[in-house]
Formats: sequence, C-alpha cells, structure tokens
Amino acid sequence: MTHITEDKLWLSGNEAIALGAYEAGITVASGYPGTPSTEILETLSTYEGVYCEWAPNEKVGLEVAIGASLAGARAMATMKHVGVNVAADPLFTASYIGVRGGLVLITADDPEMHSSQNEQDNRNYALAAKVPMIEPSDPAEAKLMMIEAVRLSEELDTPVMLRITSRVAHVKGVVAGMWRQQPPPTPALEKNPAKMVMLPAMARKRRQAVEERMIAAKALADETILNRIERGEEKRGFITGGVSYLYVKEAFPNAPVLKIGLTWPLPDKLIREFAAMVDEIVVVEELDPFIERHVKSLGIACRGQDIIPNRGELNTDILVNALTPERAERGFAALDLPPRPPNMCPGCPHRGVFHNLKRLKVFVSGDIGCYTLGALPPLSSMDASVCMGASVTVAHGMMKALGAGAHDKVVSVIGDSTFCHSGITGLVNTVYNNSAATLVILDNRITAMTGHQENPASGRTLKGEAAHQLDIEGLCRAVGVKHVFVINPHDIDASYETLKEAIALTEPSVVIAKAPCALLPAMRKRRIVPYSTRQKNCVGCMSCVRLGCPAISWTPFAAGEAERRGYKAKQKGLSKIDETMCNDCGQCAAVCKFQAISHREETK
Repeated sequence: MTHITEDKLWLSGNEAIALGAYEAGITVASGYPGTPSTEILETLSTYEGVYCEWAPNEKVGLEVAIGASLAGARAMATMKHVGVNVAADPLFTASYIGVRGGLVLITADDPEMHSSQNEQDNRNYALAAKVPMIEPSDPAEAKLMMIEAVRLSEELDTPVMLRITSRVAHVKGVVAGMWRQQPPPTPALEKNPAKMVMLPAMARKRRQAVEERMIAAKALADETILNRIERGEEKRGFITGGVSYLYVKEAFPNAPVLKIGLTWPLPDKLIREFAAMVDEIVVVEELDPFIERHVKSLGIACRGQDIIPNRGELNTDILVNALTPERAERGFAALDLPPRPPNMCPGCPHRGVFHNLKRLKVFVSGDIGCYTLGALPPLSSMDASVCMGASVTVAHGMMKALGAGAHDKVVSVIGDSTFCHSGITGLVNTVYNNSAATLVILDNRITAMTGHQENPASGRTLKGEAAHQLDIEGLCRAVGVKHVFVINPHDIDASYETLKEAIALTEPSVVIAKAPCALLPAMRKRRIVPYSTRQKNCVGCMSCVRLGCPAISWTPFAAGEAERRGYKAKQKGLSKIDETMCNDCGQCAAVCKFQAISHREETK
C-alpha cells in the first residue's frame, strides 16, 4: 500500500477491493488463488481483525464464506472466473437461502486469456443464479463498490457478485484513505431451518423469496448511484460498464454515456431515458453481448458486437477503429519484438518428469499449473488439459474407452495444489472403478503458478502460520492405491526406471515427484554451484537442449565451421550453459552421455 497523501492511497484494483472489504466490516474471507484475483486475499490478510484463508478449492472457499455469513459475520469469497464454475453449486443454493451478514463473491474474469484456459463472461452467472452483480471501472470505484456490495447484500438478503477483469484487478489508481465507518457486526448463531435448510418444501418457499428480492433489486437499479447518465454533446451515445467505460471516455470524451455499475439487474427505466436522448446507441462491453441483448429485448435498437469484437480484451484503438476508422492514425503499431514463449524456470523439478514421459511415449493427461508448459516444445509431452483436477478423471475415462490392454498407454500428471483442489476425488474414482491408470503428482510443496501461495500440502497458512502438512503419500494409500512411489525428479535415470515400473502395473499406481520449486526463498538462498559445459567434449547431440531449460542455449555452426574448430564435419553446433541462470538441478548433466556437462569447479 503506497500513501500519496495522508488520506490518498495508490492502489491496484485488487488492493482497493481488499481495502473496501475491510472498511465494509468483512471479518471472514476465503478463496483459492488464481490470476487475476490472487492479490485480494493476500492484501486483506494484512489487516487486523480479518480472518483470511486459502481454501483447497473455490467451492470450499465460498461455502466457508456462506457459513460465516449465516453466523452473522460479513464475509467474502474470491476466485478467478473459472473458479466460479467450481463454486456454482453452493452459489445457486446460497441465492435461495440469502444471508445474515453481508456476503460477496468476487469473480475476476480474464478476457484475452492472459493466464486462463478459457474466456468466459461471468455476468451470465448473476443472471442464472438470480443474484445482483456490481462491476467497477477502476480502483477508486472498486473500493466504493465493494462497500456497496456488502450493503446491498444485507438490504436485499442475497449474495452479491462483484465482477472485475484483469485490467481492473491490476491497474493502479488513486483511492481515498482507510477508515471503517462502523464496527463489524457481532456474530451469533441463530436457528432458522425454514430459511437455511433447502429441503424441497422449504426451497419452494425460498424460490418465491428470490423472485420478490429480484423485483426489489430491479427497482433499485433505476435509482442507485452505481448507474448514471453522463450527458454529452454528440448524438451517438454509449451504454457501457467496467473497464470498457474508460475506453469509451478516452476515445469519445464528448459523447453521452450511460455508465452501468450495477450490471444485474439492469436499469430498464434508465436505459429508455438514455435512448430518448440520443439518435444512436452503441453498447461497448467485453466478451458476451450481455447488456446489448437486454437493450434489444426492450425494443431499443442498438449496435454492439456487430462492429466490436466479442473475444479478447478491448482497448481504445479497437473502439476508434470500429466506429471512426478515419481516426485510426491516433494509435500506434505494435513493436516487432522477438517472441518470448513461456517456459519452466531453470532448475524446475517438473522438467525431468516430462522428459522421461516423452521417452516412455505415453499419452499424458495433464492439468492446470506451471507444468502445463510441458505441452510446449521441446518437451512436447502433455497431450490433454481440460480444467483443475481433470487430468486424473480424463485418464480414467480414456482407460475405460481403450480397454484393459491400455494400462501402459496413458498417464495423468497433476500438481500438489491442484491435487488438493480437485484431484483427490478423481483418484478415489480411479481406485473404486478398477482402473490401472498411473497418476504422477508433481509435489513442489507450493502453489507456484499463481505466485507461491500456501496450500494444504505446504505446511503453512495464508498468514504464514504453521499448519498440518498433508501427507500425500499416506492419503493415496488411504484411498486404496497399493503402489505408491516417491522419486526425486532431478535424478533422471532413477525416475525413468520408477515411472516405467509404475506404468507397467495392471493396478492403480501413483508416482510422487518430490522436489521444491526452484524459486522458493529457501532454494534461492542455498549455495548454488552452477553447471558448465566442457565444449571440447560436446558432440552436438542436443540432449541437454531438448530439456528446454532457459539456461541452456544452442549455437549452430556455419558451413565448414565444425571442421575449422576441430569437430566432426557432421556436428551441427554446440550447447552452452549460462551459469548466471543455472539453479544447480543437474538434469542436464544426467542426460549428457559424453561428460560434456559438470559443475563449474569440475570443469577446470
């Protein structure tokens, strides 16, 4: 948190939401890390009097927040857009139950899929679950709308969704200083099964309450300060919200705008009033034509995704090009930069596992994490990846489709955090339904992909306090896996033999590849003796290069250069290790059969 003045802060959207949650009196917050939402809980955990935790998955996180709300506390759950898919079950029922303390679900959508496997628009969840949704445009609004979300939740007896996108999550802006307007409510148990127990007979009554609530919310939509008309000088008007509002204001500063802050329910009266003011309406929104469809359902003509893309992030240039192409010269062409494909870090323990799986020529059903990069060249050894936890169940489905003879053809790969998230039940299913699939658990004891958040296997909580460390090996045996192996993935040859043995079995097997993430503080602080290349021994076989380690580079020979430098004529080049990048894992030395790679001290 950066202070500009005593009462002004310089915050990201995520930090502003955390501040708003604190000011609104939220005292319990749970969620699962996922870009672009991760920093919300990390920031909120630094405030006094707020309990924050990383849950094993988003469903658990939302259920924890629901429990806190039903106990009378104000609560929040945070997740990225695909996390709401996981949390949808409790969300839809929580809509019926309502709240006692305010309950807010943060959904952080990711247009352009900067770090996601799909591009979905979670405004549709608010419509389907029949809950209000609020959508800020910048950090200042994010803080204020978080406070308003808690207020609306309690006023309307409903969970409220707050939607941000990657730009709003990470952009910085000036935010008013921190204060709590009133003390948080004191939690207390209150039995009310007619409201809290969703047996069919009770749920039918609550279904009516949901409709009555949405009628009240609909009336509020036309009066709330979250929605406003900004008058302008032009005849073309814009209906927009979220970060798209900023693009409209930058591209067409003099145009009339209906800014939507309460995304659902939408303000029909205000929309009609705005339509009467302008000759033409353009709806500007990212991803689905959510607002556009609604405007057209009111019988109001508008343009939208017939001229504006319905995929990826918008920006000012896209908007200008769509509506006033004659002004396109305002923008600038993208710089022609060299590509920088993502890669596993030097010393990453996952690299050795994928190298060996490629040698074993198996179909790899993968999962969501750093290790998904195993699909990219030169490792090219992940063949399917659907969603969190699906590696285990997809492999099981393949085995059942292919028959018993395929026990050595398919392997699933999952990280330790993802295994805790949604892989355990898949493993239970594998054992219960007599599959012989092999599961490889990449146990680096941290949630690495999203920035080293703790998880049930790491032994620490979100606040850094000591916690029970999940015994993954014992858990696998407890669910019925008889063959559990633990390997050091940096030991390439030994790992290969163990993987080969496990895959050959006609019963379920688990291989736990246990080695810490190379970027963990403890790993960074250790003494590193880098590996180096004896180039006189290098025969250009490229075995080390095919590991895909960023510390290893390849220098091709020009025509005739090999002979001039004293190498065999057919040699195509040399590999070299950048010692400043080396993390001392030794995988390159393990795959080199010509003693061309060893520790720097041994090369002298």
